[in-house]
Amino acid sequence: MMETTVDGIDRSEVPHLRWGVLGCGVIANQMAEALAAEGRTLAGVANRTHEKAVSFADRYGIPKVYDRIDDLFADPDIDAVYITTPHNTHITYLRAALSAGKHVMCEKSITLNSAELAEAEALAESNRVVLMDACTVLHMPLYKELSRRVAADEFGRVNLVQENFGSYKAYDMSNRFFNPDLAGGAMLDIGIYSITLARLFLASEPDEIVSLANMAPTGVDESSGIVMRNDEGQLVVLSLTLHSKQPKRAMVSADKAYIEIMEYPRADSADIVWTETGEREHVHAGDTSLALNYVLADLEAAVAGHKPEVDNLAVSSDVMSIMTRLRSDWGVVYPEER
Repeated sequence: MMETTVDGIDRSEVPHLRWGVLGCGVIANQMAEALAAEGRTLAGVANRTHEKAVSFADRYGIPKVYDRIDDLFADPDIDAVYITTPHNTHITYLRAALSAGKHVMCEKSITLNSAELAEAEALAESNRVVLMDACTVLHMPLYKELSRRVAADEFGRVNLVQENFGSYKAYDMSNRFFNPDLAGGAMLDIGIYSITLARLFLASEPDEIVSLANMAPTGVDESSGIVMRNDEGQLVVLSLTLHSKQPKRAMVSADKAYIEIMEYPRADSADIVWTETGEREHVHAGDTSLALNYVLADLEAAVAGHKPEVDNLAVSSDVMSIMTRLRSDWGVVYPEER
């Protein structure tokens, strides 16, 4: 079961939102299961293929299936929408949902580029609704705990962040991983986790960035090596690939200790090795299996007026700035950006 507190907030004091979901893929299924684990049900579902939405609703006991996607946004009985569609569709649905006065949790990558994110942020502000990035690194309790300890200077100055993330995806150029028409490529699919994690441990956004990238036959980024440095001299070294398996391993090195995190996109534990003594401290916070519960809980808490420990959109804005710059350096441009 879900913990009773999130960011120190008693969840029994936070009103449950009436959620609608757009899309019926893996994340939408995980969302429905997350709510079911709390004895709750999605209020509505929409999908570009209506038959899939009907099947999804039958599976999870969802009372409303919308004939048109815009009907989801127009429904006064929906408080918040989780957008789980492909990256390149996000800004279109963000415009509609935010303009309709819905709170929105948007799956990563929240937008394709910085200009789209700035537009979405402005819409959320003008319509007085909450917009959040669903990237799990921003919501897992482990990172909130580690960020708290970094801010308290327990580890001393963070000097270096090193991360690997590699998946082996078969060469099918029509699938979303390599298809530019679906905003494919390693950066938006897996790099977002790596850059988000790094940004959480840095004092400021890196302004110096050098990189090399190999392209898939379709022209999207398949693998890359990235080195970044900010004004404080903190370094980040990243290795990403969609066609070679690597461990999802992060190492945060500071003056007093280093922190090792495995399977970091939804990690619930880390090992801290203290520099002076070599002593190893194991830290556990949260539960990997509840990742989507934390995502949903953070938006509900924000809507209720609670300030999150991690400034979700501030981090996302910096991450998007970095990703936009890198893709520009590599010449990766999606059809929607031309």
